[in-house]
Parts: sequence; C-alpha cells; structure tokens
Amino acid sequence: MRLATLNDGTRDGRLIVVSPEGTDYALAPVQTLQVALEDWEAAEPALRALDAFPEPLDLRQLLAPLPRAWQWLDGSVYPSHGALMDKALGIEPFKPDWPPMYQGVSDTFYAPMAEVPMVDEDLGIDFEGEFGVITDAVPAGTPAAAASKHIRLLVQINDWSLRKLAGPEMKSGFGWIQAKPPCGMAPFAITPDELGEAWQDHQVAAHLGVAWNGAPFGNAWGKAMSHGFDELVAHAARTRNLVAGTVIGSGTVSNENYREVGSSCIAERRGIEIVDFGEPRTAFMTYGDTVRMEARLPDGRTPFGALEQKVVQA
Repeated sequence: MRLATLNDGTRDGRLIVVSPEGTDYALAPVQTLQVALEDWEAAEPALRALDAFPEPLDLRQLLAPLPRAWQWLDGSVYPSHGALMDKALGIEPFKPDWPPMYQGVSDTFYAPMAEVPMVDEDLGIDFEGEFGVITDAVPAGTPAAAASKHIRLLVQINDWSLRKLAGPEMKSGFGWIQAKPPCGMAPFAITPDELGEAWQDHQVAAHLGVAWNGAPFGNAWGKAMSHGFDELVAHAARTRNLVAGTVIGSGTVSNENYREVGSSCIAERRGIEIVDFGEPRTAFMTYGDTVRMEARLPDGRTPFGALEQKVVQA
C-alpha cells in the first residue's frame, strides 16, 4: 500500500491512498496520516479496503507524506560513509556497538517537488539521500526483536545539511541545530510489504539513484546497513516512549565501492577527493541547483516515487 498527502491548504494536508500504478488516488477514510498512525490497527484495514481510485494524481499537488512529525531521529549506519569521512577529515574513528543517532527538526518535512529555501549558499549546502521508517507508538524498552511490528511505513528522505556549520557544532559535543535544516520526503510512504522480497533484514534492498542538476551522482545499494531499522527503533526507544508518527532515518546511503557506485551526498564525494588528491574538487550546491532521488528495486519498480527539489534563496 502506498500513501501520500494532498495539499488541501491545511498544515497537515489530506491523506490519500495511491493506486498500484502510482497514477491515481482515492481519499482516505481518515483526514491525515498522523491520525491513521495513532490508531493504525483500525486504520490500516480501512485504508487497504479501498480498491477504486477515481482521481488522477498530480505529484505537484503533494506535500510530504507526513508534513510534520512529533519526532525525527536520524541514524548513521552505513559503515563505509563514516569510515571515509573519518579518513578524509583525519578524525579518530569512533566505533560504538550501538547505532549513532541524533534528534533533528521535525516540524517540517519539505514536499517532494518543493523549492527549498536556504539562507546562505556559502554555508556548504548538501543533500543526503537515505531511507527511513515511520512507527506507531513504541513503549520504552522495546527490544529489537519486538520493534519490527512497530514499523508501519517506509519512506525515502533527503536530509539537507549545511556542511560549514556541521563541523563546529559536532565539536561542541552537543547536537546539530543550525547545520540541519528540515528534510524532504519522496511522495509515497509505503507499507513494508510493498517491497516484497526487497524488505530484507529490516533494510531496503534497493538502489538509491541520485542526480544533481540532471547528471548522475550516485546509485548506492540500500542493504548495507550495520544495524537494521528494527535495531534503530529499539535504540531510540531504550529509555523513552516513541509517539506514533516518529520518523527514524538510516543516515546517508553508502557502499564500500563508492568509487564505482557513486555517493548519496556531496560531502562523501569531497571525502573521496581528499583521499585521492589531497583536497576536495567538488563544490557544494548553489541557488538554482536541483537534486533528484529515486529508489529503484531489482525488478525496476520505484516504490517511493521521485523526489526532485530545487535550492532557492530564503
């Protein structure tokens, strides 16, 4: 099942169920995705019961599937990305036995075809392609073995970053604030069964195609996580309840053979250049630049749809 949120002029939009072909939709029996998540056991059967899709879908009229959330937590569980960045920056590797995670801004998720405002193009504007999950309510202390049943939806995310602010904030010992503007989401939030055999070990076994200003930039394989999403949910819930509608990200999708498959963010490309040439050669984004992200399954399907966003001056 694929869900999306129509822009009806309200802050949280109108939940819709999208046809299997991704071309048409039906209004959901509940108003918003947040309402559905808060009583998912009752909402899911009603959503799945819809089998007629009378309205043509215009992707330009969509908000993010969840336009705002109670909580956004982002992990960093692709080992090749962390190892490369440590090497490029000369940082002593930090290798905990738990998944690194930070809490970011959740009151806005940009629409899949949004113009994204940035205050200063000299701050190192970067995209970051990743996958994520949306949970129902998760009790504190839920172990990984029980966490998977709380993963209700999967999403594809662009975690925008301002790289020139990230380093100083990281060194402060506190979390990111200025370096992490709101994220973007691809148009469709999907139930895990939509992936079929591509939902493996609580990971998305799909290639995340990334293009910058129309030129291919990366095509990394999603199933290379050191911790699955079940472990990420359990880690987030170790000492606190997670409310329904919590969004948890994987961090930048990355593979060991990044020179062959490319990267999901500019910082990684620059890290490769530092290792290879002693200095970065790729600049960050400027106003007017666009990024397109689209996950593709081995059978050619694109379950999340395409996210294509343009950077503009705030």
